Amino acid sequence: MTTHMITGAGSGIGNLIAERLATRGDRLVLVVRDAARADDLAHAFPGSVTMVADLTRPGVLADAVQDADGIPDRIDSVIHAAGIVELGRVGDLPVSAWESQLAVNLTAPAELTRLLLPRVRAARGQVVFVNSGAGLTAHPQWAAYAASKHGLKALADALRGEEAEHGVRVTSVYPGRTATPMQAEVHAQEGADYDPDRWIDPASVVTAVLTALDLPRDAVISDLTVRPGPR
Repeated sequence: MTTHMITGAGSGIGNLIAERLATRGDRLVLVVRDAARADDLAHAFPGSVTMVADLTRPGVLADAVQDADGIPDRIDSVIHAAGIVELGRVGDLPVSAWESQLAVNLTAPAELTRLLLPRVRAARGQVVFVNSGAGLTAHPQWAAYAASKHGLKALADALRGEEAEHGVRVTSVYPGRTATPMQAEVHAQEGADYDPDRWIDPASVVTAVLTALDLPRDAVISDLTVRPGPR
């Protein structure tokens, strides 16, 4: 059975990825922030394994992996879909905004990947980073978030070269603005009205992720940009 570990499966793109993979009968290992959320997702995805870990504290991930019950010895993919955003000018952002976004968006994916690499190598599997258009271009008030996502691109690029000898594929997906709860939060921070119809349907991003996962083993999609189409 194909096994996928997913962060951010509670909402947005991560939740839709989990739904699509569960529908086709794949096994899910879901990283959740607390026991209550673990119960919710266990009911939503019967047969899944949950691992409770606070991604704002990457130092706890080693214990979380060790304490989790049911993580198999082989993992076919690790899909990093969790993320947080706090906008602000460089002159105004508090250090806490930098620390939290770097922790969740960069350091936690790096540490979780490190911890799971033996399992991914055993399956000759794949690591997928759901990045952002901000991982390629930084705009005013997006400094901290973009820095974390630029770092995530660097992590993926380095990992791809390091793990090729083990047969591990590495993919970065860069969605533009997507109609998720995070996008609604971004609009609230920007003080702008939110119209989800203006932005990418998250199901389209999920299709892009699954395309990368399902690509035959003779090739890899290393970087995939998904932008809003013409209206």
